[in-house]
Amino acid sequence: MRRVQVLGFMVALALAGCGSSHTVGHTTSAPVTGKTSALVNGCRHVAVPAPKGPQHLRPPTLRLDPARTYTINVTTNCGAFAFDLDVRQSPKTSASIYALVKHGFYDGLTFQRVAADFVIQGGDPLGNGTGGPGYTVVEPPPASTQYVEGTVAMAKTETQPSGASGSQFFIVTTANATASAGLTPVYALAGKVVSGLGVVEAIGRLPTNPAQDGYPDPPVVMSKVTVTVS
Repeated sequence: MRRVQVLGFMVALALAGCGSSHTVGHTTSAPVTGKTSALVNGCRHVAVPAPKGPQHLRPPTLRLDPARTYTINVTTNCGAFAFDLDVRQSPKTSASIYALVKHGFYDGLTFQRVAADFVIQGGDPLGNGTGGPGYTVVEPPPASTQYVEGTVAMAKTETQPSGASGSQFFIVTTANATASAGLTPVYALAGKVVSGLGVVEAIGRLPTNPAQDGYPDPPVVMSKVTVTVS
């Protein structure tokens, strides 16, 4: 079994016979300390805010209107991107993300892990891949779920049930449209990138520590995350 670190969580790539599968667990990573003034893949070097520490929020009780579009707008030092919440298929997960955004939860958090040609992951208030909002939402995705490029889904540990999530999310950067990024359908769906996919791809190409799978250099900070409703 070969293990690869994926954005604050560990993805185990089991190779047996002619098949392979991914599972997820916790891990940690250290920020890159080197500083330069030049842009890297369009990313500016910025100071990394101090971790917010353990959070103890209550799970949201609100319901979003499936007839409306809820767009999450993410501004980073690498540029901006946006994704629409999948309210119809993932109402509980969408409501949780919406509530966290309205709370300002994601402002100042980082993408703490980049895995080359796989995913970028962020949303941890501890900054090391082990934190969350203090609650868990469980909403298993359909068995037919495909995690293709631009898919936004929620990270979970190996021991949590299918569809479990807190605040950490990942965005698929692999261009493989048929292999579901090697992930089994156990990660709650959040939505789909609708603008700024080039920014997501640029983040996914940043050098990392460890190389190919670790904390990005320069660090990627979400300075502001908002939601628009239409």
